[in-house]
Amino acid sequence: MPEDLMRYDHLAQMALRGVVREALRRVEREGLPGEHHFYIAFNTRYPGVLLSDRILERYPREMTVVLQHQYWNLKVMDTWFEVELSFDNIPEKLVIPYNAIKGFLDPAVQFGLQFEVVAVEEQPAETPAAEADGQKSAAASDQTDETKPEPAGETTKVVSLDAFRKK
Repeated sequence: MPEDLMRYDHLAQMALRGVVREALRRVEREGLPGEHHFYIAFNTRYPGVLLSDRILERYPREMTVVLQHQYWNLKVMDTWFEVELSFDNIPEKLVIPYNAIKGFLDPAVQFGLQFEVVAVEEQPAETPAAEADGQKSAAASDQTDETKPEPAGETTKVVSLDAFRKK
């Protein structure tokens, strides 16, 4: 079998990430229509992801956010988006590059996408800069997931997006 020098697998992933970007752009302009809402799972340690120290400690590898009723200041860029959400009644700004996204689900219409996280060397050079003192970028971290110790008594829980689909 010939070698795929075109890397169609990556091209397909980029195109599908474009679906997520365009859905978010539509919500940015018009708000969420009808019963639509989004579950977005992403790698919290991916370069360019910006989270507060508090959130990063709570979700050291992956987290899923829900854009439904309470979100503010959604800004959609070409390679990332930012949004403000409330965690324990504390507002937090999140910056999430599309390449960090692992899953996207709109349960209102049972539409979901799963992604391979893009390797760091394959990501575009354009990434968001940390704007707030309380935010950390995974790119600025000296420790990787393999070397950073897990918080005591906490285990990582992976939730499949299939759990949110109607059967």
